Amino acid sequence: MGSRSEKAYRRGMEVVVRSDRGLEIGQVLCEASDDALSHLDQPPTGQIVREVMDEDLKAIDDIDAARRAKLDACQKHIDALGLDMKLIDVESLFGGERLVVFYLSDQRVDFRELVKLLASEFQTRIEMKQIGVRDEAKLMADYGDCGKPVCCNNHLVTMPPVSMKMAKLQKATLDPTKISGRCGRLKCCLRYEFDTYEAIQKQLPRVGSMVVTRNGKAKVLNQQIIAEQLLVETEDHRRMVIDASEVLSVIKKSTSGGKENAKRKPDSKPNKSGQPKGDSKSSDSGKKEETNAKSGSSGRSGKSGRKRRSRRDRKK
Repeated sequence: MGSRSEKAYRRGMEVVVRSDRGLEIGQVLCEASDDALSHLDQPPTGQIVREVMDEDLKAIDDIDAARRAKLDACQKHIDALGLDMKLIDVESLFGGERLVVFYLSDQRVDFRELVKLLASEFQTRIEMKQIGVRDEAKLMADYGDCGKPVCCNNHLVTMPPVSMKMAKLQKATLDPTKISGRCGRLKCCLRYEFDTYEAIQKQLPRVGSMVVTRNGKAKVLNQQIIAEQLLVETEDHRRMVIDASEVLSVIKKSTSGGKENAKRKPDSKPNKSGQPKGDSKSSDSGKKEETNAKSGSSGRSGKSGRKRRSRRDRKK
């Protein structure tokens, strides 16, 4: 925000500003330095008109007093038209340029007739703004489960994406009623420390890996990320919690045993007769040769016997 005068505006001062929406009331946070602007994705621009005076405070009170009546009138028209939408709030700008209507809806709403009725009743420009459940909490919620003002209505400019993975990594309870905010979605605060947890987890040995400690080898069973500790099981089946600094080295899971077993020939195992399986083929072949030899000799002897009988018969 720029300023028309050279007056210095301190933090916390309430001022009248002209933004792209019209004349509004704002509060000074800090100087618009390059570092401060780097934390905003698309900072709005405008100009500070003056500091809030007593007349402005009276006008603000009148706007707040008329808000309830405008909200009721808007709800009455929505019910009469049978529109599938949930009215959340109405906002009248300080300069009276427009009336902003915030609503929730799962599908597209044809509110052209509603805009005509509201514009005719309040004699101002009507802006319909569809919002989500997180934006509803930003407008209507006051305090969270922690006892402090909700983050979305206090310091959050944009709503960060939050997933169940963040709750699991931080060992938070997975009960939806305990990790959900006023909007019914996962709490935004689950995002704050996720990057720290993720960075520490990458430095710790993974669950299931073998590590070498001062007391010997052990297997990692669990991680305590924020404390940087590990639950391990030693070779004598004792479980203990150690600091990550006590790990001397990490042993990768050995796969040499499986390779040796794969290389080992299946025929090396003895068979029922006590001989190796590799010799069974030779023994079988030997048996076949013996049987062939027997059958061959018996065949020859049979033929020679027939010849001798036939010679005797001829002599007779």
